[in-house]
Amino acid sequence: MKYRRVGNSGLKVSEIGLGSWLTYGTAAEQEAADACIRKAFECGINFFDTANAYNRGAGEEAMGAALKPYSRSNYVLSTKVFFPMGEGPNDRGLSRKHIMEQCEASLKRLGMDYIDIYYCHRYDDQTPTDETLRAIDDLITQGKIIYGGVSEWSAAQIKEAAGISKRLNLHPLVSNQPIYNMFERYIEDEVLKVSEEEGIGQIVFSPLAQGILTGKYKPRTQIPQESRAANDNVNGVINSYLKENVLECVQDLEGIAQELDISLAQLSLAWVLRKQGISSALIGASRPEQIEENVKAVQVNLQADVLEKIEKTLKKVEGFAPLR
Repeated sequence: MKYRRVGNSGLKVSEIGLGSWLTYGTAAEQEAADACIRKAFECGINFFDTANAYNRGAGEEAMGAALKPYSRSNYVLSTKVFFPMGEGPNDRGLSRKHIMEQCEASLKRLGMDYIDIYYCHRYDDQTPTDETLRAIDDLITQGKIIYGGVSEWSAAQIKEAAGISKRLNLHPLVSNQPIYNMFERYIEDEVLKVSEEEGIGQIVFSPLAQGILTGKYKPRTQIPQESRAANDNVNGVINSYLKENVLECVQDLEGIAQELDISLAQLSLAWVLRKQGISSALIGASRPEQIEENVKAVQVNLQADVLEKIEKTLKKVEGFAPLR
């Protein structure tokens, strides 16, 4: 495993991190979580990500239970706040009230004393940004979180937040968590540049495009019965990727991976990690073998001719934007 700093902070995270998967709290799913986290540690992964909104807290509970056997100083954990956690008008967003209450609730669900990175899960246009940042700063001062971050904020919003933090002498944000993969590249336009200027590192999610970039879905064939796309409870955005031109592009990318004697997933993760400013790529896993395969991506160095070939292949789906 290799490790990178998160932005300008001294915090180091594994280039591959492990994110929460959907969980409903069954014994079988907890066993899968335990097995995956055990394999992650064996492979050198030290970064784990969840959120309070993942099944209204069940994701945090599963992650906390799976991490319980390990020394707290040996891993970095992030969780998030923003999405509704109740039916009341103050049970959502980034108000000081909601942030403070949800941080306490997350700590209880995780069974931990502190959170390493606490993310504002989306931008809240109903709350002044300085109110949000002061609340995050106070949680840092109280020792309940160590660093603050944002997720899926625009370049302008990140710039605004950085300016407020400097003006008010608050702890700076250290991380942004955006989606980033071969098909969704909006952060390349402005977010990466602004974040680098402000010392903010990217910890990206969905680097395998909801599993599309593993090659399990083929053009002109039926969706595998055991796959996420076949499950109406969790397929979500993935179905918008299931277009013939996208799947044909994936097939071409798989050919490039075969020429390099690596898997398509490893090619896709190495492609994400090629970018300066990316601190870590978050994978999801339901089986330990998936982790073992994916972490090999950190050893893949894509040469200029391969990157050029990938770009030519991706031009076939230029302008593609999944429905959200």
